[in-house]
Amino acid sequence: MHRDRSLLTSAMREMAVRAGREILTVYRSDFAVLDKADGSPVTEADTRAERIILAGLAECAPDTVVVAEESVAAAGIPDFDGRTFFLVDPLDGTKEFVSRSDEFTVNIALIEDGLPTAGVVHVPALDETYWTAGDGVAWRSRGRGAAQRIACRKPGSGGLVVIASRSHRNPDIDAYIERFEVAEIVSAGSSLKFCRVAEGAADLYPRLGRTMEWDIAAGHAIVAAAGGSVETLDGRPLVYGKPGFENPHVVARGLPRTDN
Repeated sequence: MHRDRSLLTSAMREMAVRAGREILTVYRSDFAVLDKADGSPVTEADTRAERIILAGLAECAPDTVVVAEESVAAAGIPDFDGRTFFLVDPLDGTKEFVSRSDEFTVNIALIEDGLPTAGVVHVPALDETYWTAGDGVAWRSRGRGAAQRIACRKPGSGGLVVIASRSHRNPDIDAYIERFEVAEIVSAGSSLKFCRVAEGAADLYPRLGRTMEWDIAAGHAIVAAAGGSVETLDGRPLVYGKPGFENPHVVARGLPRTDN
């Protein structure tokens, strides 16, 4: 594995952007939608994007195992020790992609000793990229603009801004949200919700439903680098490399309020 996380993260950003361009090529076409064995949708964009990312990671980190969504669907989870590996979701938010809502993402994360360190989330249709090199700093770029450091915010006394899934909101999420003083509930798709918490546009993101590790690892790394947290409902740290790579319910939080 490449030992310089800064250089590695730069390479991950480049391959995420390249994958995003390929995704947009399909997005602007009359593409077909297929169903995987678990009933989730998949398109040619998923497979094209994953192919680009796998080739990029093989070049810059040839000795590190990659656990990628479409490869796992086709051939199962690779055999490895689970200490250091990549998690890849080449197109998170396929439902948003199919409905052409623009809120789909490319996700690449480096996992070390069970925790996400470096992570990249690219939003092709919005031309936004979020990343961290695992050094406690999170960044965002938009279009050709300069990189900007981002951080979670401390919510004001008027209540929390809660961000919820556009495609997966359910009664359990609504019941969880009712526990808090809420100023506003907004919706978004894919791992973009983690990025909105990381950049201070939202304070709380509960995900009470099935997710896989590759769905959230990159967003988790970025939220943590921005000063927030991603934990289980009982407040335990979320770890990676679990059997089956399935997550429990999780909550992403920004900074705590200072008035209570």
